[in-house]
Amino acid sequence: MKAAIKTATGEFDVTEVETPKIPQPDWVLARIRVAGICGTDLRHWKKAEPEFEHHIMGHEMAGEIVEVGPEVTNIKPGDRVVIETLLGDGTCDWCRVQQYNLCPNLYPVRMKTISRAFARYVIGPAEKFHILPDHVSFEEATLLDTFSVGMHAIQLSGIKLNDKVAVIGAGPIGLGQLQLAKISGADVIVTDVVDSALELAMELGADAVVNTKKEDGYQKVMDFSRGRGVDIAFECAGGSSMPITLPQATSFARIGGKVVIVGGFEADQKGIELDWATIQLGEIQLIPSASYSFWGIDSEMQMCLDLLAKGKLNAQKLITHRFPLDDINKAFETAQDKEKTQAVFVALLV
Repeated sequence: MKAAIKTATGEFDVTEVETPKIPQPDWVLARIRVAGICGTDLRHWKKAEPEFEHHIMGHEMAGEIVEVGPEVTNIKPGDRVVIETLLGDGTCDWCRVQQYNLCPNLYPVRMKTISRAFARYVIGPAEKFHILPDHVSFEEATLLDTFSVGMHAIQLSGIKLNDKVAVIGAGPIGLGQLQLAKISGADVIVTDVVDSALELAMELGADAVVNTKKEDGYQKVMDFSRGRGVDIAFECAGGSSMPITLPQATSFARIGGKVVIVGGFEADQKGIELDWATIQLGEIQLIPSASYSFWGIDSEMQMCLDLLAKGKLNAQKLITHRFPLDDINKAFETAQDKEKTQAVFVALLV
């Protein structure tokens, strides 16, 4: 099959590799139709990472079932599906209670199996493949991983009707977080440094936006929240922005408020200075949020799929660019240089 393989310099070489085989009776093989590039992917772009060299990367995808194992009953060949790529070892205490996002072996397991979006085919347990309604496109479904990350953060936040919320970062994660916060009944201000992203945030329902490169973000947030700060600040930028955006998030939160850390850290980010005295005296809660899994008895990805199917989440507006898999390096360049390209979510047509 065709696949994009990570090189020693952190780019991709599109080549032919062996098509995976179904290894267990409750697993399936799917033909990937669309894959996505997200902030996590960009943190690995053009970085020499020996542990990922010669690997197939990517974790946002949708496609069609091609083959099923003999014990599979929930899906069949031809079904259109969105593919959940979070797969733990299945034996730890966290997997046992469907908190597989916290599995100590999550990344080694998923990287060897189902978390391989930049290829023609993928294998995984049948339970990780969610059937799409006919009116939900493959492109829209590819954003469900992003929305599910936001859903998990929403659940952890304890958001309430009429809360004042700040979303820091208007990339795919932040724009998904915005929509979920609005569905939850909150008033939302979104911050970023790219005007085109903030314009999109307004189209998606933001009550206010602020470009923190041009304006005083703290003052705008105080004005928005009647001078006391927001009930919840969601840090959704992550990566190299974190030394700026995480302190911003803590300054935006009111006394007794919350900061939910949704954006991912760089591997070497060990020390970020925060105003710990203010955090302690104000009893501001810092809540780390890691990927998604189940909330109670419900799959968070299925929850987001239901909202998307009902028209309560808008995925189509987030898709700004499309490239064939052969042009994956150009696609990554476009996604990286978002101030110039105005990219939000870049789709790969596999």
